[in-house]
Amino acid sequence: MRIKHTNTGYSCLLLSCLSAAILLMHITIANGQTANNNTYKISLNEAVEFAKIQNKLVQAANFEETAMSEDKKDVYKAVLPDIRVNGSYQRFSGLTLFNDGLRHANTEARRPTSTSAALGIEALFNIYSGGKQKALQREYTFREKLEQLNTKDQSGIIAYQTAAQYLELVRLNEQEKFIHEQVKRAAVRVKDIHALYDNQKVTRSDVLRAEVNLSNVRLSLEQNENDIAIANQKLVVLMNVPDAIHIIPLDSAGMLKPDIHSLLPIADAAETSSYSVLKAAKNVEIQKEKVKGVRSNNKPNLSFYSGYGINYPNYLFFPPVDQAYAIGFAGLKAQYSISSVYHNKSRIAAAKLRVKELELRQQASADNIRSEAKAYYAKYAEALSRITVNEHSVQQTEVNYRIVNNKYLNQLALLTDLLDADNLYQESQFNLVKAQTEALVIYYRLLYTSGNL
Repeated sequence: MRIKHTNTGYSCLLLSCLSAAILLMHITIANGQTANNNTYKISLNEAVEFAKIQNKLVQAANFEETAMSEDKKDVYKAVLPDIRVNGSYQRFSGLTLFNDGLRHANTEARRPTSTSAALGIEALFNIYSGGKQKALQREYTFREKLEQLNTKDQSGIIAYQTAAQYLELVRLNEQEKFIHEQVKRAAVRVKDIHALYDNQKVTRSDVLRAEVNLSNVRLSLEQNENDIAIANQKLVVLMNVPDAIHIIPLDSAGMLKPDIHSLLPIADAAETSSYSVLKAAKNVEIQKEKVKGVRSNNKPNLSFYSGYGINYPNYLFFPPVDQAYAIGFAGLKAQYSISSVYHNKSRIAAAKLRVKELELRQQASADNIRSEAKAYYAKYAEALSRITVNEHSVQQTEVNYRIVNNKYLNQLALLTDLLDADNLYQESQFNLVKAQTEALVIYYRLLYTSGNL
């Protein structure tokens, strides 16, 4: 969902704010908001769409796009006649006449009158300028399209960053659940080891190590809570909502992942649909129009111009007459710069070379995007495989932990083995959540790289 632009930046901002408010109200009504602590439940798609509207950088890009649209209108209006109104009034002093150098001066009144005035209107209309005006119009048409692509690109970047930050918050929230479970296991372990110690079945060393392990797990919980607060802060900044808002993800790391085969067409088309490639193509078109504009300097200019005015006094007659008169004229004006034959040669050559440079940059950008898209496609497939492996690892490490725990309670295993088994189980759960969220981050990165976000 993207804002439709109005003619003014103010209307664009107003529409943006209204859209954001409506979306926020929808989220609040649909998912329920806790009024006391400003907690909102929101899905991944809702967060992405909200940020694409409300983010400050996206709004700034919208303003720039609107400004370029106004620049384009100004260029098109340049074909209209240039009309000017001129007016003047003068009051002259007495006329001092000198005889014999600067001696024998005498003063007389200015003839035919000591005042003069003029009021007139002039119009100039360009008939032919060697195609410069049309080239400039096409250039600004491409500039407008380039700004539209810049807005989409900025919106895509923010969408990707929001998705990545949302998924980071998902990962940390699910890690918090696992750490809470580990805290419970560690607390039960300390209780069991105290009972074994009271029965003189374990040494004091096991009690101390179990208590230290419990403290470390609780410290990990505190660290994870701080990471959640930081991730939430980054997410609300991207979404441009108050810092006091706490976001709770509705989606989990185990949410449905896109099928790998559905991404192949996206990856294959990335080198033509990517924002960077499309912007490079627009830059080439802009430079080509600049070449046409420079070439027009070698051609003549033809203009129609006219004027009409009232003047006082009448200086058309001799001697001048103390009377007002009105007169108008119409005509054609042709100009040709002979010096353009040698002055413009190097300018045209430089402009053509810049076209070739931008074409090479476009090709290089397409090559890079093709390489990136294939890499993200391969990494996504790898991430899906890693999810499957980690799911199996969680099952194995959970069974292993139970076995080692029973052995330790029966004094058939060391506490070191039990703690290692617990950490291995915890790590496998962390790895699974990380693999699940990384797969989605790669997916969103591929969408942005291919110009589909």
